[in-house]
Amino acid sequence: MVNFYIKDDHQKVVSGTDLHQLEDLGYDDVLWIDMIAPDEAERTEVERYLNISLQTSQRAEEIESSSRYYEDENALYANATFVSPTQEEGLHVDQVSFVLCEGILISMRPIGLRAFNDTIRKLYINSKLYPTSFHLIVSILESRIDIDADLLEAVAKEVSVLNQNSAAKERMHMDREVLLAINRLQDSTMTMRQSVMDKQRIVSGFLKSDHFPSDTTPKLNIMIRDIGSLISHADFTFERLEFLQNTVMGLISLEQNKVIKIFTVATLIFMPPTLIGSIYGMNFANMPELSWAYGYPLSLGLMALSVIVILLIFRAKKLM
Repeated sequence: MVNFYIKDDHQKVVSGTDLHQLEDLGYDDVLWIDMIAPDEAERTEVERYLNISLQTSQRAEEIESSSRYYEDENALYANATFVSPTQEEGLHVDQVSFVLCEGILISMRPIGLRAFNDTIRKLYINSKLYPTSFHLIVSILESRIDIDADLLEAVAKEVSVLNQNSAAKERMHMDREVLLAINRLQDSTMTMRQSVMDKQRIVSGFLKSDHFPSDTTPKLNIMIRDIGSLISHADFTFERLEFLQNTVMGLISLEQNKVIKIFTVATLIFMPPTLIGSIYGMNFANMPELSWAYGYPLSLGLMALSVIVILLIFRAKKLM
């Protein structure tokens, strides 16, 4: 699916979906070509119109993170990851590519995304705010950064709730579900951090580029500061998760130590009775106590006495 946006004679934005209409339009007439999961025919039509070669989604994903933004003599290219929440309490990552060529913004995305919908709505409401395609891509990334901030805040709230639940229960049952929840939040935080860093490289490239209008510079500077704050926030959230994970592992170790201590004490208590029982269980012919009338009560008394002595020793040393 491909939507393109042009400005009519009254400077109002109108959209179209028939790519054949582009043949009658000059580059100055077209503001934005938005491609959502385009097929091969649609890609070919846009490439023929602009006389460029568009990246495939596989190629965009393979590009090194340090080369998310680059320019050549014909166009400006930017690749970013857009993160969206899923029903499984995880995050889904979508690869989005931008091309700025002949003053036209070409965006390629696999699905509909909120940042694009917000920009389209703003474009219809007040098209004067977007005189060029450069202003459009700045608006898309600006909206996306706000969404990333909301997602990071949601992750931080989940961490706080998990931490409060752990602290509220004096003897919380620390099982695999808690550790899996921490691991999921760690993965979400790192995914968000990587996504924000992609945008940091892109916006930094915009600031260094000679093609962007000067009136976009203040917004780009604000976006760079916001991105820096988001990265710091993601780092802080990850540190909280590591602290919580260490706490949970410590509590699990304490519970295990208590169980081991109980078994150790029980073993030490019953070692002397076991020894006594083993001695008198031997089948030697010359054992005086075997024929003694009080041999059995004596052995039981020795066993009881040994248990009492060990318990008194443990209490004196405060081991129980």
